[in-house]
Amino acid sequence: MKISIITVCYNSVSTIADTLRSVSSQSHVDIEHLVIDGLSTDQTISQVEANRHKNLFLTSEADDGIYDAMNKGLSRATGDIIGFLNADDVFADNDVLVRVAKAFERDSQLEICFGDLVYVSSDNRKIVRYCKSKPFKYGSFAFGWAPAHPTFYIRRSALKQMGNFDLNYRLAADADFMMRYLETGKLRSLYLPYVQVRMRVGGVSNNSLLNIFRQNCEIIHAFKKNNIKYSILKFLVLKFVNRVLQRMAAVNYKA
Repeated sequence: MKISIITVCYNSVSTIADTLRSVSSQSHVDIEHLVIDGLSTDQTISQVEANRHKNLFLTSEADDGIYDAMNKGLSRATGDIIGFLNADDVFADNDVLVRVAKAFERDSQLEICFGDLVYVSSDNRKIVRYCKSKPFKYGSFAFGWAPAHPTFYIRRSALKQMGNFDLNYRLAADADFMMRYLETGKLRSLYLPYVQVRMRVGGVSNNSLLNIFRQNCEIIHAFKKNNIKYSILKFLVLKFVNRVLQRMAAVNYKA
């Protein structure tokens, strides 16, 4: 079973090498790694070339933001299964994609799988949040729940049915994408209860209070778009509680 991993990058010279080595170290043998660069002005491309592996395909061209770049990756992916790994993230171990492939191989009707993620400090040493997920239940997004997008894998065939990222969202297109596949599309999903990705803190959507506010506004708009019943107060309170619990869980997490 062929798996396509899409990595979007822009001026990621300090972290991209770790990401590339993480993919090349996977024990699953049939991997296509699509690196979509947005015309980086630093030495990102040099790092990609220095850490190139045989299954890596590089594109470097102008784009209209991260989700436009992700859509380019989706349009070029040829794998049976598609997932994303950000340019500052790494897989938690070398067998992540083996377990993902086995999940889809065991169930021919399975369209989606996702797992757990830990947020780590910029030096990739300290666990600061443990994002432990759970099996999807309809209505969960309105209660502040969402899978961690870097652990979210879909069958490529599902793209024809549910479509790409909606570029009307600048900060929450991933949330809209996942609720469209799970809540609206009602595609068959499976939760894999293990940590798949180590994600560095500092993403665009969480790097300022203004962006956090804007992201939540976009998520609420996505609720309306996807016909999901919600309460703004309940969503915000439960999302905050969830983040607090993630930080508490990080204290007791052992890799």
